[in-house]
Amino acid sequence: MTADVLQRSQSTALARRSDDVSVREFSRSQKAAAVLLSVGPEVSAQVLQHMTEEEVEQVAYEVATLGDLSPAELRPILEEFQSEALAHGHLVSGGEAHAREMLRKFRGERGDEIVDRVLATVQTSPFYFLRQHAPDEILQQLRDEHPQTIALVTSHLPPKFSARILAELDSETQREVALRVALIDRTSPEVIKRVEATLKQRLGDFARRQDSERGGVQELAGMLNQSDRGTEQSILTGLEERDPELAEQVRQLMFVFEDVTTLDDRAVQEVLRQVDMQKVAVAMKGVADEVKDVILRNLSERARATLEEELELLGPVRVKEVEEAQTEIVQKIRQLEEEGQIVIQRGEGEFVE
Repeated sequence: MTADVLQRSQSTALARRSDDVSVREFSRSQKAAAVLLSVGPEVSAQVLQHMTEEEVEQVAYEVATLGDLSPAELRPILEEFQSEALAHGHLVSGGEAHAREMLRKFRGERGDEIVDRVLATVQTSPFYFLRQHAPDEILQQLRDEHPQTIALVTSHLPPKFSARILAELDSETQREVALRVALIDRTSPEVIKRVEATLKQRLGDFARRQDSERGGVQELAGMLNQSDRGTEQSILTGLEERDPELAEQVRQLMFVFEDVTTLDDRAVQEVLRQVDMQKVAVAMKGVADEVKDVILRNLSERARATLEEELELLGPVRVKEVEEAQTEIVQKIRQLEEEGQIVIQRGEGEFVE
């Protein structure tokens, strides 16, 4: 459904000026790329699966070449996307108007009275505005504050919310904050207002900084790392035809199944310990001998014999099944890299731990 909305976005964004900054015009595919960058690689990968091969290649190219988007450029694109999505019923929104409509149906005119009471409570609840922000955003603003200030803020947030913030603090600060939360009695409304005002300003500045989305090969590689193997290969093939140098830059930031040959033996052995051998057998169908050799030489004699027997008995396997098995193994490799258990060599001998 999200892909449909992206495809329906036909109009070209008009050049505007915001805060004396010149705003570029964007094509349909560039706007689609901007939306995908805004929602992150995991959601983007799911959207790409619902687009045609030609559309995927075009959007991927735009993602890799888009560059920086200012808030003034990004905002109208997202507004247009939201408008299109709402027009076709793809998004569900909350808010005061929806609350009133729902309660009117339930309680008639008394529904408005209920909403008014709820809103009055919300508006007077200290630090309620923080619930609109993710815990990590709040943490960035609180990390260097005095434990007493952190205690004041977290004591007014839902326990699960506060717990996530507390978990990210160092152990000494955790103890200090916990002690002060336990000892908090009443706090002057003036103090609360001052702290609220400071946090609102900081979070507003933070949101404006985050509002500028960055395109480029790193972002495209992130999308492809979350995509299935078929989508990944389709995009890279299309990029190679249009811009071989750009395609190579993207490849260097990715890890595909064939890159198992670039891992050291210890890393390959760690991967093989954590994946199912049946999946390995399926993933090896049709790959180069070099890839097979790397896998086989890092197995024990018994495990190697079992895998070779599995390969002989496997018979023909659908391409989609092979791609799915390879994708699952690659995801495990990327997970192990993120956890610091293995190192993947990228580019010209550079290592990322």
